[in-house]
Amino acid sequence: MGTVPRSPNRLLANLTPADHELVSPHLHDLELVHAQVLVSAGNEIKDAYFPHSGIISLVVRLIDGETTEVAMIGRDSVFGASAALAGPTALTTAIVQSPGMCSALPIKRLHAAAEQSTRFRATLIRHEQAIFVQAQQSAGCMASHTAMARLARWLLRARDAAGSDELFFTREFLGQMLGVQRNAVSYVAGTMREKGLIKFSRAQIRLVDVDGLRAMACECYETVKGELEQLERSTLH
Repeated sequence: MGTVPRSPNRLLANLTPADHELVSPHLHDLELVHAQVLVSAGNEIKDAYFPHSGIISLVVRLIDGETTEVAMIGRDSVFGASAALAGPTALTTAIVQSPGMCSALPIKRLHAAAEQSTRFRATLIRHEQAIFVQAQQSAGCMASHTAMARLARWLLRARDAAGSDELFFTREFLGQMLGVQRNAVSYVAGTMREKGLIKFSRAQIRLVDVDGLRAMACECYETVKGELEQLERSTLH
């Protein structure tokens, strides 16, 4: 079968040569544009997205117009696996949180690959389980932890998803994702800057002291990180 080309997306990179061959002829590179809505809740998911860089947020929109993030998908996962496994209807809205590139794949091709390979299907199921863990953890985090701990957790997860210490978000956007007011984000981010943990301008955040952020973050970060690392180990073996 030969060697699988090393994709920037870790799910694709860890596929066996046989499983990679099932999808590689149908993959195409696509730019993820900031604030682009990939699919709205209740609509049909037509393509799966495997981020190389950038971040996709799964968000819930409330009746008053507020938006809250329930899970984050980056280079360590895929958006759209549920459509190949359980049906094409999106349960949440998927929006590009941070721009970048991805590999896109028509859902019918992803479904066909999952039908042909038990191993590939199991990989997709495990990734959906990891997203579910994120959603559960996010709900508990919003209810129980301080804005400071939640922002530290969120920045660390964004760093892992994007593979970069440079993140591009406005404080308004951070407030929406964390479910807090903009002034609360400004206060918390200002405190982090004073402690030397981050630097920020209007729409850019640089993580300066990652260990310091880990010490400040709630346990939700390590829980989700551990789930994703276990997922990657199981994929490799």
